[in-house]
Amino acid sequence: MNARDLARQIVVIAAFCFMIVAAMVGSGLFGGTSVQDLQEGALDADGSYLAPARPAFTIWTVIYVGLLAYTVWQALPGQRGSERQRVLGWLIAATMVLNGLWLVTAQFGSLALTVLMIIVLLAMLGVTFHRTVVEPAEGWADQLLVDGVTGLHLGWVTLATVANVTAWLTSVGDPEWDAAADLWGIVVLLVVLAIGLGIEAASGWRIAPALALAWGLTWIAVARLTGEPASPAIGVAAIVVAALILIPAAIGTAIRLSTQVRTPVT
Repeated sequence: MNARDLARQIVVIAAFCFMIVAAMVGSGLFGGTSVQDLQEGALDADGSYLAPARPAFTIWTVIYVGLLAYTVWQALPGQRGSERQRVLGWLIAATMVLNGLWLVTAQFGSLALTVLMIIVLLAMLGVTFHRTVVEPAEGWADQLLVDGVTGLHLGWVTLATVANVTAWLTSVGDPEWDAAADLWGIVVLLVVLAIGLGIEAASGWRIAPALALAWGLTWIAVARLTGEPASPAIGVAAIVVAALILIPAAIGTAIRLSTQVRTPVT
């Protein structure tokens, strides 16, 4: 243990605090505009064909609670000298800062700038999640609070990036593009399927990213089947893609867990 380890723990705590304050500012809690009304409503459920219904965003509560639990856990004396935390702590802190910056950007910046910010956040989450695969977890708490929370964060931001980019393209695009919305929406969902399966395969079929992706895709389906802009084709496609992402991850996770249970016996 050394001063750098203590500094890392403090930085993680500071990053979490920044993210929460930024979330309060960005969501309009201190008198600003609520997220769904930002950017002239471009980020709301009816802002584009690939925007999820509003209840989808309750997943942020799960992610924030998970990050809070991680922040408290990593601050324990027993985690100060952890080799895994020496690698991952700084990365997770960076994802929390970028998370907060996206909300601040959405409140005070342009829609195009939110696209840039969320892409940077997505890239950092990809790097962080990859490191959780390379650096094996040290117990169930580590696996849940680091691998699980980072996986949820990555899965949701992957889908949020699609929605954010689509919202931006919708705001700058020609209204005549609506005629091809179903086709392009399905094409993008197929890309999401490929990305989701790629994340799963690269991580040994971990289920956390798949859960977040399936959650968001399900609410895209709800939004397109029951709300505006309506698109039964995109709604049905979103349900199919959600199933195709979630089922392999569930099977892979079950196989991996059963193998871990049998290993000590053999």
